[in-house]
Amino acid sequence: MSAPTHTPPHPASRGGVDIRLPWWALVLPTIAFVVLLALILNPSDAHAASGDPLVTRLLERVQQLIAR
Repeated sequence: MSAPTHTPPHPASRGGVDIRLPWWALVLPTIAFVVLLALILNPSDAHAASGDPLVTRLLERVQQLIAR
């Protein structure tokens, strides 16, 4: 025969919902939105990353060594 267990009430069951967000949960998405909006409005500011010649030569050398 099992005995009933009593669980304490949850803090959220007091009636009102009390959810608090940290400051960065609102600031970071806002900053990301503003940056993306600025890139859309002025796409000339969005520069493609230029490849480092050293990395390019290294990858070509690895490709040559694998092809042998």
